[in-house]
Order: sequence, then structure tokens, then C-alpha cells
Amino acid sequence: MPLSITIKPQGRRVALAKGLPATVSFSDKTISQVTVEEVKGALQAKFPRFYASRQKLSLEDSKKTLSDEKTIAEVLADEGRSSTDVSELTFSVKDLGPQISWKTVFLVEYLGPLIIHPVVYHLSGTIYRQNFEHSQLQTVTYGLVLAHFLKRELETLFVHRFSHATMPFTNIFKNSAHYHLLSGILLAGGVYGPWYSSQALAGSRRADPKWIAGFSALWLVAELLNLQAHVTLRNLRPPGTKTRGIPRGGLFEYVSCPNYLSETLAWAAITGLTLSPFALLFLVVSTVQMGVWALKKHHAYKKEFGTKYPRRKAMIPFIF
Repeated sequence: MPLSITIKPQGRRVALAKGLPATVSFSDKTISQVTVEEVKGALQAKFPRFYASRQKLSLEDSKKTLSDEKTIAEVLADEGRSSTDVSELTFSVKDLGPQISWKTVFLVEYLGPLIIHPVVYHLSGTIYRQNFEHSQLQTVTYGLVLAHFLKRELETLFVHRFSHATMPFTNIFKNSAHYHLLSGILLAGGVYGPWYSSQALAGSRRADPKWIAGFSALWLVAELLNLQAHVTLRNLRPPGTKTRGIPRGGLFEYVSCPNYLSETLAWAAITGLTLSPFALLFLVVSTVQMGVWALKKHHAYKKEFGTKYPRRKAMIPFIF
């Protein structure tokens, strides 16, 4: 029996699909074979400008977003509805607005500090209107920050596999502001100034090579643990899929999100190294945000895998 799905606009009219309501049909598949993603593709075929990543599909009279990978039968089962002899269904669709790829957003937000730090470091004499010699602490901090964001750019290009292809276009401004302002302008402006110069730090503990080496070592360990976590997550998801497995090994035995834990440790090392209030500000803001993300991912893992999911904390071992 052919499957027909009527799709209505959710709320106001959809500007890119003025012909809604519309019906999409699948003559050669059952509800156990047709996925939400295929429904979106069929709707895009009718309204080419209304591309799939802009569409939020829900069952009629429901605002719950349907997962692309689920079949229609699974969607009905989740709602406690019988899928027996279903030949006609009604969905509602909402326009999520212009979208941009996650990869593009990541590349742009990490690019900011990679441009801002060299500019401030190498033009410090002009910016601060005085000549001074950079201290070892300033030079090392400069290298650590550049290495961190270069690593993030390379991971975005070659390691990360995103569960969602796109996000709202406006997110690029919010995400970029976080990195460009806090870890870019404020951190660079605060650390590369004359108050951290060789002359200013002479005789202080921040000029001690052991102090610098100790925090640099902590930073390196944290970055390696972060890379290990990202590679582990990548290997759980086959190319071209949204499959998720239970991550194991390393810090995953203690927390659900060791990538956030290790990121926090790396910035804690830079904060301890410089004792800069601007580094501390970025550390606090980032840790709070990553804590929110970690809780969401932790609960998602527990919901998806149930009793199979190991006992572990969200982000900080034995605590949180």
C-alpha cells in the first residue's frame, strides 16, 4: 500500500514553500523503510529552495523534533501510536531559517585567535606605544595559544564527524564572539603588554623557567588527552553516519566528556602560567558553557543506552 504523508506548515506560512500543505508519496517503501530524512528530501524535491537542513519536521499537533535517521514506524512507536495499516500521515514543518555548516563555524571561530594573537604580539610596540622586550612567559604563552587553535582547526578538518550537518547561520556570530573577544582580543591584549615584559617580570616567579615549564607540561598533557578523546569519538561514528556508540578508554572511564575536561585543564594551565585575569575570565566562561554541554551529552548517553551505559560523571571525575 503506497505511503502518503501530508505536510502542513507549523504556525505561520513557510515563505520558501508557499504551496504547503503538500503531499509526498512513497509507492515502493513501507513505513518501516522510509526515514524522516527521506521525507525531508521529498519535500525539498517539491520546493528546491526549502532545503532539508532548514526543515524541522514534527508529527501533527506535536512540537517534538523528529530525528532524521528514524523510520516512520519508529517515530510512531516513540509516540505510542500503532503503525498497523497506516497509509496516510500528517506532519508539520517549520522553517529553521538560513543554515551554515558546523565545520565552517568551527573554522571561522578558531581562526580569530590565530590572527589576533600574532597581530598583538608582533605589533605590541605600536599598540602599546612603547618598546619593550617580550618575556619568556609571553613568548611561551603565544606559542601555546597558537598551537591550541591550530590543533582545533586541524581537528575540524580531519578528525571531527558532526552529528548535524548545519546550525543556524546566526550562530557564527555568537560563537565567533566568544573566541574572538575573550580568547582573542582580551587575552592577547592582556598578556602581551609591557606589564608582562622581561623588565616587568624580572625576579618574579613568572620569570622562573621551572614555573613556565611546569604549566607548559600540564598544557601539553591536557592537549594530548583532548586529542585522544576526539579520535575516540571519531572512531565510534562510521563515515557518513550518525551512529553513536559508548565511548571507552582513557578518561572516558571516568567521565562522559573528557574532551571538555581536558580543554578546561589546558586553559587552566595557561591561566596558572600567566595569572592573567583575562585568561581566568575565558576559563570560567568556557568551563561553565562546557559544563552545560557535558550534562546534555551525559543525559543523552544515559537515555540512549540505558543500563548498558557505565557509571561515570559528566565532566569532572567523581564530582560532576
